[in-house]
Amino acid sequence: MKNIYSNIFSANNKSIHKAIKALNKNELVGVPTETVYGLAGNAYSNSAVKKIYKLKGRPTKNPLIIHYPDLTMLKNDVELNNNFFKLYKTFCPGPITFVLKKNKNSKLSKLATANLRTVAVRFPKNKIIRKILKSLKFPLAIPSANKSTRVSPVSAKDVAEEFKGSLKLILNGGNCKIGLESTVVDLTSTPKILRPGFINPAQLSKKLSKTINVSKGTKSIKSPGMLKRHYSPGIPIKLNQKQASKNEAFIVFGKKYKKSKNTFNLSTKSNLTEAAKNLYKTLRIIKNKNYKMIYVSPIPKTGLGLAINDRLKRAAK
Repeated sequence: MKNIYSNIFSANNKSIHKAIKALNKNELVGVPTETVYGLAGNAYSNSAVKKIYKLKGRPTKNPLIIHYPDLTMLKNDVELNNNFFKLYKTFCPGPITFVLKKNKNSKLSKLATANLRTVAVRFPKNKIIRKILKSLKFPLAIPSANKSTRVSPVSAKDVAEEFKGSLKLILNGGNCKIGLESTVVDLTSTPKILRPGFINPAQLSKKLSKTINVSKGTKSIKSPGMLKRHYSPGIPIKLNQKQASKNEAFIVFGKKYKKSKNTFNLSTKSNLTEAAKNLYKTLRIIKNKNYKMIYVSPIPKTGLGLAINDRLKRAAK
C-alpha cells in the first residue's frame, strides 16, 4: 500500500539515524514496539516529557513507562531486587514492565514518574526500538502513541491518524506482533500484577515460586493502564452479550458465530493470541464505520484473555 503520510518513514538505517538525532534534541518520535506503537522522548529531559504529556493530553498524575536497552543505565535509576532478576532473566527483553523503587540520585524526570518514589521500567524486544535505545545515552519514556484514553495504535498509520501533523517523524516497523500493552508487575513489596498482558499470572507465579495475582485496584496510580477509563474508541460498549441488532457492531470470539456485515470476529479459531492482536485494529475499524454501539460476546478470562477482558472493561467505562 502506498504511503500517503509525509511523516511516516520506513525504519531503515537513514530514518533510524534521523530518529536518534531528533531524540537527542528532545523531540518526540513515533516508534514501533512488539506490544503497541509508542511516543518516544528523552526520559531524563523535562522538556521532552512535557511534550509527551501535552501531545497526548495525558493527566500528569499518570506516570510513563521508561524503556532501557539493558541494565547499565537502569542501575543508576532504580533499586533492583531478587524478584526482578528472576523475571528479567526469563522474560526480557519482552512485553513485561516492572514497577521498582526509584533511586534518590536518579536522573529521571520527575514528570515522567509523576513525582512518585517508584518507576515503571521495560526492556522492549522489537529490534528497531532496541537499536535506537542502544544508540542513546539516556532511556526513553514511551507511552502508547495515542491521545489519552483512546485506543492504542498497532500500526504507523494508526499513529499518523491519531496525531495528524503534530508528530513529524513516525518509524514504520509494520504491524505490532502482540497488539496489547505489556504486563505490569509491581515488585516494590509483595509481587502483584497491576496490568495483565501477554505474560500471564501463571508464568510469573511459576518463575517466582509463589502465587502472583492481578491487583483489584489501588488508591495510587503506580503505572500506566490503571485509570478506570482507557483504550476507548469513543463508542458505548456492552460486554458479555449473546447477540446484537443489525445496527450495532458485534465483536465475537470463536467459530460458532456466523459471518455478517456487523460481526467482527477476533479469532474464528478461538485463539487468544490472535484475538489480542486483532482487538485494537477491530475497534478502530468499527469506529471508522460509524457504528453507535458495540456489543461484545463473552471472551475466556484465562491466560491472555485476562488482558483482553481488562482492556474491554476499561474501554466500556
